[in-house]
Amino acid sequence: MRSAFSSLSLVLGLSLLAPSALAETVPPADKPPPAAPGAVAEARKLSDAFVSVAERVSPSVVQIDVTAREEGADQITRFFGKNQDSPIARGTGSGVIFTPEGAILTNNHVIDHALTINVRLRDGRLLPAKLLGRDPATDLAVIKIEGTNFTAAKFADSDNARVGEWTIAIGSPFGLGYTVTTGVLSAKGRGGLGMNQIEDYLQTDASINPGNSGGPLCDLDGRVLGINTMIVGRGTGIGFAVPSNLARRAAEQIVKNGHVQRAWIGVGIQDLTPELASAMKVDPRAGVLVNSITDGGPAAKANIKAGDIIGAVAGKKVADGRELVREVIAHEVGQTIQLEIVRDGKKYGTNMTLTARPEAAVPILPVQQQSVPQAGLGLSVRDLTPQQSAQLGLSPKPLPIITTISPGSAADRAGLKPGDVIVEADGIQDPTAAQLGEAAKDGQLLVRVRRRDASFYAAMKK
Repeated sequence: MRSAFSSLSLVLGLSLLAPSALAETVPPADKPPPAAPGAVAEARKLSDAFVSVAERVSPSVVQIDVTAREEGADQITRFFGKNQDSPIARGTGSGVIFTPEGAILTNNHVIDHALTINVRLRDGRLLPAKLLGRDPATDLAVIKIEGTNFTAAKFADSDNARVGEWTIAIGSPFGLGYTVTTGVLSAKGRGGLGMNQIEDYLQTDASINPGNSGGPLCDLDGRVLGINTMIVGRGTGIGFAVPSNLARRAAEQIVKNGHVQRAWIGVGIQDLTPELASAMKVDPRAGVLVNSITDGGPAAKANIKAGDIIGAVAGKKVADGRELVREVIAHEVGQTIQLEIVRDGKKYGTNMTLTARPEAAVPILPVQQQSVPQAGLGLSVRDLTPQQSAQLGLSPKPLPIITTISPGSAADRAGLKPGDVIVEADGIQDPTAAQLGEAAKDGQLLVRVRRRDASFYAAMKK
């Protein structure tokens, strides 16, 4: 008698074979072809290059933690939010050390309005930083930490960067320190974004997010190609960085002089449109149209007139206003350069001596007022009467209320305001003004403060 299995095999027309035989007769399922050894090796080389850049540059990258008074904290809290009961806002950005003495390049908007600036290093240290100077025109700033032998990053020549080359961004997006992302250099010379007076950005698709601001955009050699500055909408994959050549010049001037001085020729300019070029009978690529002259400026002294077209600066062709500005500010104040001018369809050269660009004084930030000598911790208090304390919903005791705050003082930096009531001082509950003064004699004080319906702690140190 046939077995059930053998009968079934006849009905279905199947052969019941041993596993070994089946393996020999059934073709294997489709599998992707193995990667070519050469392709794997090349991918590993690129991966190793990214790892090498991260290892080389990360010791020079810092996380910057800042605090600001709530009324001036819009820039800092734009993406991070804040505790509404706190008198201060906190924010995080990035920066890159560029001198062994601890000078750090970052964005101006990272430290704008700052009361305090602290820097977290790759080795875990948290150090206070002072502001050396800032340049709102390019959204750059330089801060400094005390010490020597810091690992300083090296700058690349951004003029020689090639669109399409790999880029690596390192920073603290959303406070996540030492995040590494990769992409390519998408474009150069981007501007017209309306964010700063001087715009000449590198564009990248390396992932940049809030908190990356001020961190480095690097090339595959581990050199700083730019300073990451902003993004265009979240999730777009479009980020912008200040080119290293522009950033390095600004940073070096701030370290040396405390401010940035840029060359200027004293003209108003506009780009040539096809309509203007046709009306003026010139090539649309002839250069940049001059529409006004500043009295007494370098251009006036060089006999340049409205209606002239600037075609080249020191031998370099310029096709639009951003290129003209970039080439001019690449030179030093006091330097003599030659401009190529097109007038009435004819070209001629003229020499001019560059002068300093007139710029408004950069306002002093609260953090810069720390160097102003202050008596004590910078706050004055008086005792409330027990009845007044009770009316505020507090213990019916003579609690100290702040009457004045000295600008830039320890109390100011801690976010305290007149009208705040101190309900605890160095562990003393419901202190009097006399007890508060005694606790403050050592130059530092930890207080718990009542403001309206909220309480918070604040630390002060001379």
